[in-house]
Amino acid sequence: MYNGGAGWLSSGVQRCSGTPDGQRGDGGRHVVDLELSWRAAAVTAGCLAGASVAVRHVRVPRLAAMAGFAQEAAVLLGLFALWQLAGSYVLMGPDGAVGRAQWIWDWERAVHLPSETGVQRAFLSHPLIVQAFNLYYAGLHFVVVIACLIWVYVWHRRQYPPVRTTLVLFTAGALLIQFIPVAPPRMLAGDGMVDTAVRYGQSVYGSVAGFNADQLSAMPSVHVGWALLAALVVVHVSRSRWRWLAFSYPALTLLAVVVTANHFWLDGIAAAALLAIVLLVQRAGRAVRRWLRARLRDYRASRPDQPSYEPERSSVDA
Repeated sequence: MYNGGAGWLSSGVQRCSGTPDGQRGDGGRHVVDLELSWRAAAVTAGCLAGASVAVRHVRVPRLAAMAGFAQEAAVLLGLFALWQLAGSYVLMGPDGAVGRAQWIWDWERAVHLPSETGVQRAFLSHPLIVQAFNLYYAGLHFVVVIACLIWVYVWHRRQYPPVRTTLVLFTAGALLIQFIPVAPPRMLAGDGMVDTAVRYGQSVYGSVAGFNADQLSAMPSVHVGWALLAALVVVHVSRSRWRWLAFSYPALTLLAVVVTANHFWLDGIAAAALLAIVLLVQRAGRAVRRWLRARLRDYRASRPDQPSYEPERSSVDA
């Protein structure tokens, strides 16, 4: 029944929109996309990289610090551009995207996870909250993770390299998984969920939820993964007694992506699992490096002193 055919999905978009005859109640507006396009990100990264190289030749301490910041910003924007570009491609055709979404839905029911439909219906009677969630989904995740990186870089510089590495590894891992297309719950007509962004004219994808690679990267949820990473960074780096409140951010993010019908629970669970794997791999890597350094020190300490050879003095020198 859910074979995921493009024709089936095109005819089902109106059912997903949650408005009569597929019309949006706002007269055709759509929300401003708060994220950079891959072209804009790539150009910005190139400019920052060039500025960083140029400034490093100027022997001014303040400019040297700015060069370091520009270099880090260039690296992150370059990776973001690559992620945006690669997100428009899939290794497999889109035909199975809806079928995989249906499998997720059935699996969640089998293990008795709460119904996303029930959670969404609890909020649909509060349009202002739903619209706020739509805006939250559209761009806050990107703003918060950048703000977190800037905070760590400026005030906790020694902690910055592992944070950046974790972000890069998690995003790369998520991208590899997302090459296998999975439709979001708003495209699955059988779950009864409403595309809230289309209903209120706040979709970053345009007038309707189209069948393209950008929207078939629901598994895992990068929104949830980035939010959880930001919370973990705050808890690890900060010494404030209020730092544990940071975990309310990924919890609210998970609620937002479910209410807006952009992700299943399992998408968020998979993101948390991937982040945990990345952190464990990094910890294991550090342990291996410490072990190798210790073995190298032991080896050097166990080597006998080499005798020094001096040239014999000739009778002439004598």
